[in-house]
Parts: sequence; C-alpha cells; structure tokens
Amino acid sequence: MLPSLAQWLQTVSPEFGFLRVFQYLTLRAVMAALTALLMGLAAGPYVIRRLTELKIGQPIRGYGMDSHHIKSGTPTMGGVLILFSITLSTLLWTDLSNRFVWIVLLVMLGFGAIGWVDDWRKVVNKDPEGMRSREKYFWQSLIGLLAALYLVFSISENTNMRVLELFFSWVQSGFDLDLPPKAGLLLPFFKSVSYPLGVLGFVILTYLVIVGSSNAVNLTDGLDGLAIMPVVMVGACLGIFAYVTGSAVYSKYLFFPHIPGAGELLIFCSAMSGAGLAFLWFNTHPAQVFMGDVGALALGAALGTVAVIVRQEVVLAIMGGIFVVEALSVMFQVSWFKFTKKRYGQGRRLIKMAPLHHHFEKSGWKETQVVVRFWIITMLLCLVGLSTLKLR
Repeated sequence: MLPSLAQWLQTVSPEFGFLRVFQYLTLRAVMAALTALLMGLAAGPYVIRRLTELKIGQPIRGYGMDSHHIKSGTPTMGGVLILFSITLSTLLWTDLSNRFVWIVLLVMLGFGAIGWVDDWRKVVNKDPEGMRSREKYFWQSLIGLLAALYLVFSISENTNMRVLELFFSWVQSGFDLDLPPKAGLLLPFFKSVSYPLGVLGFVILTYLVIVGSSNAVNLTDGLDGLAIMPVVMVGACLGIFAYVTGSAVYSKYLFFPHIPGAGELLIFCSAMSGAGLAFLWFNTHPAQVFMGDVGALALGAALGTVAVIVRQEVVLAIMGGIFVVEALSVMFQVSWFKFTKKRYGQGRRLIKMAPLHHHFEKSGWKETQVVVRFWIITMLLCLVGLSTLKLR
C-alpha cells in the first residue's frame, strides 16, 4: 500500500522524489518488521486485558504435566495479536499486486480461522480437546489442497492469466502435464539436482508440507515461548531464501530457480519475525498470554507455504527440525502405544511423555531450560539451512 502511494506521489510532483527509497525491498522489509513489532507491543496489553475480561483462559488437560496446572486460566487465543500485526504490516509495506503474498496471507488466515474455532470450543464449551481431529483435518486439508492446486501452476508461470491457461492445458491433456524444473523437488547442497514431481506429486508434497508444518508448530506450542522463537528464526531465514529466489541476479549466481515475485515474501517473513518478537515479550516465562491454536496453526501453515513457493521444502525440514522432531515424537509414541496394547494387552511408551519437550520436563529439566535449549538447537539448524545458499 505505502509503496504504491509513494510511487503515485512521485508522479504528482518531483518534490517527492525522495520517496523512491520505498522501492527498495530491503528497506521495506526492515520497516515491515519494525511496524509489526511496535504494533504488537502497543496492542499487546489491550489484547491481554480484553481476553482476560472475556474469561478466555487456557484449559489444562487432566493428563498433562502437573506443573502446568498453575497456568490454567492464563489468557489464550493471543495468536490474534500476531496475525493482526502480520497482516496489517504486510499490507502496508508490500506490493499488493503480488499473488504470492496474497496466497500466503489467505492460507495463514484460513488456518487461523480453524484455530479460532478450536480455541473457542475449548473456552466456551470447557472442552480441553476443542475441535475434533477429523473435523480439523478436513478443513486443513481443504485449504491445503486449494493452495497446492494454485501454487503448482503459479510457480510455473508469471501471471494469473498464464496460470489459468496452464490449468486448462493440464485438464485438456488428461491431467498429464510436465512442469518446468523449478517446480521439482530441490535438494540442498547440490547445484542442479531437481526431481520432477508432476502436477499430482507437487500437489501432494505441498499439501503435506502446509498441513504438516501447521500441526507440527501446534504440537510444539506447549511451553512458554517454545514455539514462537523458532517460528521467528525459521521465518527470517525463509525470507532470505525468498529474496534470493525472487532476484534474477542472485538466483542465477547461487544456482537457485528464479521465481519472479517471490522476493516480496521477504516483507511477509519480516512482518512475521517482528510480530513474533512482540508476542514473545508477553509470552516469555511466566507467560501472560498463550497464542493458542489460532496462532500456532496459522504460523505453521504460513511457514510451509513460503517454503513451497521458494522451493525449499527440504531446507524447511532442516531449519524447523524442532517442529519435525516434536511431531514425530507424538506419532511414534501413539503408534507404539497402540501396537503394544494390541499385542501385549498393555500400552507401552517410547518416551516418558509426548510431545518431546514434556519428556525432558519429566527427566528433570526446568521449563526455561527446555525452551532456551530448543532455541539454541533451532539457531544451529537455521545456520545449517542458510549454509545451503552457498554450499552447493
């Protein structure tokens, strides 16, 4: 919005020539992060106060950690603060004609709506489980598949008109269409290794990345500040990949596929980092507010969508290793428990408690130790992910 306004003012009068500075992507990224940060810090106390007045307090599951029962009643659904800051800051500083920014915003807000309903049921109905798994996965799958169907063609073409033409070509070909190499699965640490996925393979991979990352971040969000800081770090790194992928010069130099328009996602990622840091101000131990599913599901889906657009799904799995391990710990724990119960008549556990952060709490780590150590691991993994920019 503001870049368009600055450009219009320049055409009106040469006195506004200094506004050309807003054409620079890096400056707008800094301003987006700063705007989201200040907006979150300013609105945070009001949001927490309103959530408290509405008695939107976090219910604690009966089978959860005993030490967490003291947190019962802490305002939740604070993710609305994050989503509001990200959305407004992005709209202010990005090019509103960019299709990639809009698809990421729509996916984020769509998953946020699912989380909102889930949190609302937990609070109003006093049901710690919230939305049932089948219903939640249905809506997540619907949004994920719609996003995947759009992205499979939009990454291959430069305009929405060409996207529509490619879609009709795919239908007329009997749903058998070869995509350009940049739509393939890229492997890090290799210069030009791209595995062709085809339309169906791309859609399936994108669906798994978006829905999987959404639920992985949600599972990680179990301790004060545990999820939001890795989201900030991974989002910031994905912003760098977006900047490189969207630049014809840098992408060619670093052997990355050039995807016109992807650079604008740096604005979104910067806004996400700023909004996340503002939320961490209130979410640090002892937390004044929790983000709830409305924040965790939305942020995870946004990370997955950005990673798909910049063709860094594997790198996302590396940098978001904490999210991956947390999700796998739940999957393996549940599967092993069901298997042993069916075979031996009594369920057994692989770890003391899932997700993994609760296992370390059960092992004697303090909550702050778990959180900070997971932050350090994420920082290390992000550095490994960033190294793939050059080590190819």
